[in-house]
Amino acid sequence: MTADLRRARLAISAAFLVQGLVFISLTTRLPRIQDRWDLGELALSGVLLMMVLLAGVGSLVAERLAPRLDSATVLRAGLLALAAGVAVAVLAPSTVVFVLGLATYGVGLGLVDATGNMQAVALEHRLGRVVLPSCHGAWTLGGVIGALITLGTGDVPWSAVALLAALPVLASAAPYLARDHGEAATSTQTDVPWRAIVMVGLALVAFYTVDTAAATWGPVYLDDEFGAPEDLVALATLPYLVASGLVRLVGDRLTEEVGAVRLLRAGAAIAFVALVVVVAAPSWPVAVVGFTLLGCGVAVVAPLSFSAAAALAGRDADPATRQARVDAVVARFNQFNYAGALLGAVMTGAVGAGSLRVGFAVPLVMVVALFWLARAFAPADENPAGSSAGASRS
Repeated sequence: MTADLRRARLAISAAFLVQGLVFISLTTRLPRIQDRWDLGELALSGVLLMMVLLAGVGSLVAERLAPRLDSATVLRAGLLALAAGVAVAVLAPSTVVFVLGLATYGVGLGLVDATGNMQAVALEHRLGRVVLPSCHGAWTLGGVIGALITLGTGDVPWSAVALLAALPVLASAAPYLARDHGEAATSTQTDVPWRAIVMVGLALVAFYTVDTAAATWGPVYLDDEFGAPEDLVALATLPYLVASGLVRLVGDRLTEEVGAVRLLRAGAAIAFVALVVVVAAPSWPVAVVGFTLLGCGVAVVAPLSFSAAAALAGRDADPATRQARVDAVVARFNQFNYAGALLGAVMTGAVGAGSLRVGFAVPLVMVVALFWLARAFAPADENPAGSSAGASRS
């Protein structure tokens, strides 16, 4: 690896880390946000719906802009939008300004999601090996740091949270890949087998439903249902992220030893038990145990999904076509993320408007679906919709 590529890899990882850190820092403060603006579950669900939809818009905008400006430029713009959104939302003098700040943050989130993955795929092509799982691991590490910051700064003035905006600004100055595969990544002319990829995409939807529900509503659940101390509600998220990160560290070896299908189904079983514990928990420490088990169960779904989709896109294609197809899939596969986030963030809150115990039935149903969807990850010689290459690389 050349010095330039090494710096680019660190920069891309930093972008993922900062995105995860800021996102989890905000979600673990949702009870405080609810109190500050007097938001109920339905009102908060509406705000989260707006953010998810605007993140989807930001992702689509990134696809349009990347061929003209390159993904590095659009990534920097997205990071600056994140910074502006956080600062405005935290320092807002009124509800209207607060909502505008979160809207800006949502668009920036979509820009960073799409272009961060474009940069990671471009780096994979230049290195000739996979880096996407480690990039997702950087996001998880950022989330752990964000949750720790929340736990350690529960008594600081609310305005001090605006200091988080400095992190995306610093990340925007990092040395990303100056010119990547943006044009190929956003091309509509490549022959991508989207029908086969949809099954894998549905698994990604299931993951983000569970993941977003845990990250967004976990702290609120501890606060509303159990009256957990406000400075400890981040414990709904921190153990979940730590468990997820640890499992991802051994995910490559586990996939090679037991196979993607068995690994996903075993994880789905663990996640099902975990959500039953969360829903039936008699106290908040028991609920925290449930969230921790949940992180173990769903940790590898996202990396396996991205890797399997990329392998499906490149199957039976010449090298030049394969690269274009894989770029197109990675650029657009992220849209499944927002479908899952929509279900996890909005439906969990809407269904659980009376009680979040009922709301967590939404991710519980999605976990059950993973048992069926796991077959899409079977090796190509066992299932035409699967790919051993994609499964083994994540």
